[in-house]
Amino acid sequence: MSKVSVLVVDDATFIRDLVKKGLRDHFPGVQIVEAVNGRKAQQLLGRQGIDLILCDWEMPEMSGLELLSWCREQDNLKTVPFIMVTSRGDKDNVVQAIQAGVSDFIGKPFSNEQLVTKVKKALQRAGKLQALMASAPPKMLSSGAYANDSLSALTAGKAEVLKPSAAPAPVVKAAAAFAAQPAAAKTAPASGRGQGQLRLPGGTMACVIKALSLKEALLVVKRTELLPQVLESAVLDLEQGEAAEIARLNGYLHAVVAFEPKPDSEWLQLTFRFVDSDPQKLDYISRLIARGTAQKHFSPGA
Repeated sequence: MSKVSVLVVDDATFIRDLVKKGLRDHFPGVQIVEAVNGRKAQQLLGRQGIDLILCDWEMPEMSGLELLSWCREQDNLKTVPFIMVTSRGDKDNVVQAIQAGVSDFIGKPFSNEQLVTKVKKALQRAGKLQALMASAPPKMLSSGAYANDSLSALTAGKAEVLKPSAAPAPVVKAAAAFAAQPAAAKTAPASGRGQGQLRLPGGTMACVIKALSLKEALLVVKRTELLPQVLESAVLDLEQGEAAEIARLNGYLHAVVAFEPKPDSEWLQLTFRFVDSDPQKLDYISRLIARGTAQKHFSPGA
């Protein structure tokens, strides 16, 4: 039996590695191929068969939306599940993706559990989940790794071609939930000059931008039950300009230390490393630095 192949498309090496590790830990029989942008993915898809595509939205040369539209125009790719992995959860973006034929969404940042759940659902609908389980080493099957899967979860389904005029109900429902995610973040303190929102797999934290460079941002957050972890993926939302434009920067936490020199420090200092290589995002960061957006000083008591 041939292996189930998954294509991971993202211009950020860290994100690709995160996805690959999550897939291999839960689906040991999966075959993973990767591409650094939509253009490279397009070339790869022209050479070999793929059973599932996990693709970033914002990439240089060819975006995830452009790749999705191209895939749905190809006879051999019309029914291949296409999951958009993105920090873009705005209603307009969701509608665009649905009209282009997206199968599902995964919001950045994401946990391994979220990734695995989405992949299982996509492969189940495409009738590929059984093949993936069959290719797993026997010890994985006997260990109970898949013991919680019901018989219904193993039922092979036929993937449908997604058309702009009639997106399947599950996709519309998932899209509505995905589009609602940013609204939840608005319950946190409003962003202002030198402030933003840090989105982690476990929740959202308001933050102050203490320093900013092209490679990283130094953030200060108030300590809560949600403790950021080193190497945890995250998305930094910055609201700037008169139109309150939101810039979403993908990255990971390189360091987490106490901001105050005491063990029970109420504040934490985070080093957030950017992973985007999109020229537009780099240009945006450059403009933020030029405007002096990052605060020079920060006082927890302020």
